[in-house]
Amino acid sequence: MTEKTDAHLPPQRRTAGALLIAGPAIFLLGEFIAAAAWTDPAYSYTHHFISNLGVHGPSTLFGQYMYSPLAWVMNTGFLLFGITILAGVATLRDLSGGRRWATLVPATLLAAGGVLLALFPGSGEALENGTGEFHSMGAFAGFIGANTLALVLGSRRRRIGISPRMGAALIAVGVIGLLSTTLYLAMIFTAGDTPIGVIGLIERGAVHPFLIGLICAGASIWQRQTVNAPTARSITAGQAA
Repeated sequence: MTEKTDAHLPPQRRTAGALLIAGPAIFLLGEFIAAAAWTDPAYSYTHHFISNLGVHGPSTLFGQYMYSPLAWVMNTGFLLFGITILAGVATLRDLSGGRRWATLVPATLLAAGGVLLALFPGSGEALENGTGEFHSMGAFAGFIGANTLALVLGSRRRRIGISPRMGAALIAVGVIGLLSTTLYLAMIFTAGDTPIGVIGLIERGAVHPFLIGLICAGASIWQRQTVNAPTARSITAGQAA
């Protein structure tokens, strides 16, 4: 029984690592493609909301004009990235019991947030017809789920097979993301319809550190298991002999 489990562990870990890389990559690629297509006027990563990329428009919200020719690309990214990350977390079978639920809950919250963002774009019209509330719920779920997940994975770094430095980096990413989320929400509530010059940068502070951190963690999981797989097999063979 032990021999069979050890034989299947490295491929399973590589799958988890690949999914944890793919999820953030889907988001970043969708964001880049949609932003590149927004040319009149050019999309600003510093000024514009991320959600604007999912609004075909034309529309206006919080003083920002929105017209995203490839809105479907961003919405597809919203839909897939959280689900892919959830699949990667679920594949980390080294976590069991309470440890497993501690990762699955924020990952599920993140996935649900991505689905809501994709299905309910945050346009000015959405704010008027009530569907904007679902978009806001999705954004909040994504911010909290993602950065809580980073904190949990960082604190469980031994169980998921990443280095102490990578674990500390994930915890730092989670803290930065939650602080950025707090600042972002404070600016939204106090600004009203007044355009905020750096709101896009602040919002990305709640999102991009997590995405980059998870890509690095996924790569670490994939690489470490690839390197250690022969050692695990040799130990098992020695015990059997």
